[in-house]
Amino acid sequence: MPIYRNFFKPSKRQKGVYVVEFAIIGSVFLVAMFLVMEFARLLFVYNVLDEIARRGARLASVCHFSQLASFNTTSRLDGIVLNINSAELVVEYLDEDGVSITDDLSVLANFNKIRYVRARIQGYQHQGLFPMALTFNAPNFQTTLPAESLGINPDGTGDPTC
Repeated sequence: MPIYRNFFKPSKRQKGVYVVEFAIIGSVFLVAMFLVMEFARLLFVYNVLDEIARRGARLASVCHFSQLASFNTTSRLDGIVLNINSAELVVEYLDEDGVSITDDLSVLANFNKIRYVRARIQGYQHQGLFPMALTFNAPNFQTTLPAESLGINPDGTGDPTC
């Protein structure tokens, strides 16, 4: 029997070393994989928040302001649920200087002065899943678009359906 054959055979003291090495390396690998997945999920949520702000501004520029109270973000985004409430989605009507006309009576009184519509998402908190279930405060997302019909037909015959 050659001498080198016993060199590769583990001794009795090292029988569990492979299991310990796998436990250490495996746990580090799994934590790193879950962190990458959570970061990808966070980027996805930020992209969806930006899309909600864009679609909210688009709806506000073509729909009557009274119809925006029933704006449902989940039905407008093909079933993506982010649990955004009405306090987090803010729609503002702006004049040509960028000054906000926000309350309902001012919007009606200054309807002809509205030039821009801004929709923004503020105060949204993203709840993480892995590995420690942390909560992240999302930055504010906003989109400003020029006002179009604002939900009024040119001939004045009522509101178009949005």
